[in-house]
Amino acid sequence: MRKFLVVLDDTRECLNAMRFAALRAAHTGAGVTILSVIPPEEYQHWIGVAEIMREEARERIEAHFEVYAKWMRDKQGIAPELIIREGEPAAEILAVIREDPQIGVLVLGAGSDKSGPGPLVTHLSRSAASLPCPLTIVPGDLPKERLEEIT
Repeated sequence: MRKFLVVLDDTRECLNAMRFAALRAAHTGAGVTILSVIPPEEYQHWIGVAEIMREEARERIEAHFEVYAKWMRDKQGIAPELIIREGEPAAEILAVIREDPQIGVLVLGAGSDKSGPGPLVTHLSRSAASLPCPLTIVPGDLPKERLEEIT
């Protein structure tokens, strides 16, 4: 089964990327994999503190995932899977795509503020020609109704 890979993070535009992935998956009989990446800690010499921070990050990610997963199950009939990785986000995204040949599309949300679309969109779109799958960028300000029309 083909899958859409979508990134779960703390950005506003993440919501539209989740919606798009779930709606497209529901309309095409595909699945959804949600990836969340915990960035490397800057203070590795505080190992006990780093472990607590990592565990708190995992708990926060799982709580956010459950909100999206419930909506996907209840409204779209999709049962998403969650992958949590630690490392640099772009590198971990590419690693997950390479490890799972069923991932057919990477879906990212683009920020709409004056600082640009966001670091992941900027980084991955620059290397779009060499990505192992298509990249779909969903505008963060696209209204929900328009998103539903498109998908």
